[in-house]
Amino acid sequence: MASLAKELSAAAGAAFEAMGLEARFGEVRRSDKPELADFQCNGAMAAAKAAGRNPREIAGEIAGALKAHALVLSAEVAGPGFINLRVSDAALSARAEAVRGDAMAGGEKAAAPERITLDFGGPNVAKPMHVGHLRSAVIGDTLQRLFRFLGDEVVSDTHLGDWGLQMGHLISELQDEQPGLIYFDAGFTGPYPAEPPVTMDDLARLYPQASNKAKADEARNERSQKAVAEMQAGRAGFRALLTHFINVSVASLKQDYAFLNVSFDLWKGESDVDGLIPEVIARFKAKGLAVESGGAWIVPLAREGEHIPVEKNGEITYKNAMPPILLVNSRGGTGYHTTDLATILDRVEHMGPAPDRIVYVVDQRQAQHFVQVFRAAAKLGLMPEDRLEHIGFGTVNGADGKPFKTREGGVLRLADLNSMALEEAFRKIDAAGKLPEDMSAEERADVAHKVAVAALRFSDLMNTRITNYVFDLDRFTSFEGKTGPYLLYAAVRVKSVLRKAAEAGHEPGAVAVTEDAERALVLQLDGFGAALLGAREKRMPHILCEHLYSLAQAFSAFYGALPIASDPDDAKRASRLALADAVRHQLETGLDLLGITVPERM
Repeated sequence: MASLAKELSAAAGAAFEAMGLEARFGEVRRSDKPELADFQCNGAMAAAKAAGRNPREIAGEIAGALKAHALVLSAEVAGPGFINLRVSDAALSARAEAVRGDAMAGGEKAAAPERITLDFGGPNVAKPMHVGHLRSAVIGDTLQRLFRFLGDEVVSDTHLGDWGLQMGHLISELQDEQPGLIYFDAGFTGPYPAEPPVTMDDLARLYPQASNKAKADEARNERSQKAVAEMQAGRAGFRALLTHFINVSVASLKQDYAFLNVSFDLWKGESDVDGLIPEVIARFKAKGLAVESGGAWIVPLAREGEHIPVEKNGEITYKNAMPPILLVNSRGGTGYHTTDLATILDRVEHMGPAPDRIVYVVDQRQAQHFVQVFRAAAKLGLMPEDRLEHIGFGTVNGADGKPFKTREGGVLRLADLNSMALEEAFRKIDAAGKLPEDMSAEERADVAHKVAVAALRFSDLMNTRITNYVFDLDRFTSFEGKTGPYLLYAAVRVKSVLRKAAEAGHEPGAVAVTEDAERALVLQLDGFGAALLGAREKRMPHILCEHLYSLAQAFSAFYGALPIASDPDDAKRASRLALADAVRHQLETGLDLLGITVPERM
């Protein structure tokens, strides 16, 4: 449903067109000075410059035309040609009613929805996820929810890292510990045991153990290289181990993701496109795009006079000359560039209708990698560069400004972070006395989980995506300030007002806006659609976070200024309960898009 701002923009645009000027000059937005106006149109100055006319004269004609519009209470010219608009109480009342009854709570579908393949998560098989995976998970999942809500068709894929050197480390280290396993008998081809020979704890131990040995011993590293090459070449026992490693890892990954309300349509990995890699290599060679270099095959990508983004110490600098991708190394193996290209081939030609766009939600430090992959994909004719999109993000840092570590200096596991957040949520809830005395232990645990998820997701999403932020669990789990728990409590308070009113026999009725606090609340409700579309267009979830926080504050001001369920006037009480219900609907809808679920009470 169109917002008041959009309707006013259309009316102002039509007024500009009637004067022989472009409709784009009629854009209307919320006023910078709400004490003077609800909305403002600043296009008269630009229109005057284009037409060689006086801006105040143009503004006066536009204001005169707008005064006749049904939404407009007043239209006044200020300064060099600003047009200040106030909308009528009746228009605000109708808008609140519409938001309350709308399935999208005041949002509207995107004008040009797309088929999007969304690649996010990116965990490695056999490695427990760490705090660095939090951002990809919650940003990617929020974009997934947002895209679908606004009409895009989305297929999400976690894209497991299951094809690189870590597999060789695991295979060779497991062979050192249990050389008698049937998987290491080169003459045996199956069937292999259905039960895995390792647990997730085993994998978490084996990988760093092997990696450390390989760093100190080149011969040990060569054994891992040989093992991964044999696995990639199709050795049956090693492929069977890979399947076990993937299954054990995915079961663990799903637990961590489920805690955060993150889900995927597909759990495909690099190994799933192994069969397409020879085709990718052959296509590059057939088109003359691949060049032999020292026994390897590379694809040159450099363009004259270009500037390439390079991340160092959290900052992006630019260097000339894009490095080539390594298509096939001198041992005949392939790396991330080749598997990413094979994955694009799979998504475009083998997975149903080709996507209009492939979006990658991956750490900004991988910016150059994606420039290379996108450029190579375009050269091969797989997909145009402008339909391949890298959504980069900053790092989660500790108080020292460096990527977050444990007190011992290690990388914090995501599972441990989830547990810490849950424990802190319980502590904060008890300290605040937020839960009713009759609440069962099971319900208390559910509320604590919702608070923990709200804390983790909102603390990440409220930041401008591309920036780094400092992780502060004590602040993020607080019920005060710009936090997820604060928004949960605000939504629950609205639900409590409505529930208690219903118990007293009072129900929402027709909205009739008359007070300043009511006007401010409805104007905030009206901004939901623009926040949603802005977050989608810019891939910036913090825009939606800002809207929801401002809405919660507007309701708090409304709640403090006026009686709601206790107003003795039946019509006012019914109207304010309806306003509260519209706020509840929009808050719950918006928070759900952030992956945050509101409890019934707390």
